[in-house]
Amino acid sequence: MFCMRLRASLLRRADRAIWVNIWRDPAAAERVREVNDGNETVPTVFVAGSAHSNPAPEWMRAQLR
Repeated sequence: MFCMRLRASLLRRADRAIWVNIWRDPAAAERVREVNDGNETVPTVFVAGSAHSNPAPEWMRAQLR
């Protein structure tokens, strides 16, 4: 639900991101757990090698310019 809300808030910029369903990709799920103290917190966004859990839509839009 939170991923869908973030994606909708990005409007046309959402197509600039790569969206991965961690419940269908075990390696992605493991990576998310690694950066979230073992939790599958979504959305977790990786930008330039840094993880950001539940980023603000405004921040995310700025990253996708």
